[in-house]
This record gives sequence, C-alpha cells and structure tokens, in this order.
Amino acid sequence: MRHLRAGWRLLRLLGHIAKGLWIVALRFPALSEDQQHAHVQAWSLQLLARLGIRLRVVGQPPVAGPVLLVANHISWLDIPVMHAGRHCRFVSKSDVQGWPLIGTLATAAGTLYIERGSRRDALRMVKSMQDALGRGEVLAVFPEGTTGDGRDMLPFHANLIQAAVAAQAPVQPVGLRFADKATGATSFAPSYIGDETLVGSIWRTLSAPPIEAVVHYGEIQQPEGRDRRVWTQHLHDTVDTLRQTG
Repeated sequence: MRHLRAGWRLLRLLGHIAKGLWIVALRFPALSEDQQHAHVQAWSLQLLARLGIRLRVVGQPPVAGPVLLVANHISWLDIPVMHAGRHCRFVSKSDVQGWPLIGTLATAAGTLYIERGSRRDALRMVKSMQDALGRGEVLAVFPEGTTGDGRDMLPFHANLIQAAVAAQAPVQPVGLRFADKATGATSFAPSYIGDETLVGSIWRTLSAPPIEAVVHYGEIQQPEGRDRRVWTQHLHDTVDTLRQTG
C-alpha cells in the first residue's frame, strides 16, 4: 500500500509540475505581477495537496510589504509551503536556478539568487534585497544557510538580516514544522540534510502517511536602533520558539 500510495502521488506531482511549467510559459507573460503571485500561491497549495500534505497557518501572514520573512530551514518543501501561506520572493543559492524544472518554477516565482561563499556577491544580494524592500516587496530568507535536521536549529547568518537594517524594513519571524497528521508528532519524512539525496527525500515524503505542514507567523519586529548581530540572535531564538509551539 505504501508504494502504491507513493506511485500515485508521484504521478500527480509530475502532472502538477507540468501544469506549472505550462502556466509559466504561456500565461505568465500576459499576467500582472499580482496575478502571477496569486497563481504561485494557488499552485503551491495544490502541490501540497497532491503530496498528501495539509497546510496549517498559525498567526497572521503579512498583508503587504515591505517585510523580510525569516524562517528555519528543514526541507526542499519549505519554499512551496511558505508560498502556500503567503507569496514571497525567496533568496536562494544560485545552484537552484540550474535545477531541471524546479529552477524554471523558482525563477518564475521571483527568486533572487546568491553565489554561496562569494563576499562580493553577498554584497550585491544585500543591495538587491534592500532595493526590493524599498519597493515594498515581501522577501523571505533561511538565515541558517542550509537545511537542519528538524530537531535543533543551526546559527543564523547576520548578513542576511543586513538588508532589513539598511532599508529600515520590518522583519517577521516564521517557524516551520512538519507533523504526522494523525498523531501530531513531528514528521522527519520531508527532511533533506547531510548525505541525503533529493530523490530519496522526495520518495520518503511521497511514501509517508498524511503530513501537516505548519507555518507559524510571529509578531513583526521593527529595526529601529537594533544591532544587527543582537537582532539576528533574537530572531533565531524567536523562530526556534515558533517552530516548537505551532
């Protein structure tokens, strides 16, 4: 039964990805930016449904920007889960842009790409983020820089908070968690860490019993007078609390 369930979900997943590529290629050019964002959110919600995942939103997503969403990072699913809760532009490693199919969808969703390990590119990205916040956009980052194991959080990188400080834009902490829908216990099926392969993580998710994805939005924090590093640590602690109480 488990393999049959996974196979059925896989077929639905592939069909949904094909639908997304069709929308991006043929419909996006004629849509306004707001209409594109609405399509991304609706597509993400449908993606979760096809994977057997139910979304639960706790707290209040931002109504409008400028705001920088700061979240913990567990899985390849984190981005569609957050898009399903509220469309936002992600800052992601440049490798994603080259991923087959996924890169096309990520770019269409407005992703900003950064070269890992390049100080020059980090400075460019901070400027791009600052400009986007200045235009009133909703951005999202995973300041851990990579996925954690879902048990403990990695330290946050303060440079990803710099754009909010420079733009004097608010930051909203967000806690993410995956739970077994029947028991409420934390589910590690969607995790993607260490030596795990993306294919293996996807298959484990497809094979799992129904999952609930929890997105817990915290209170918006203003940047006035804050030290970047102190604020980064405070955001880390807040996200850690949110992910455990959602």
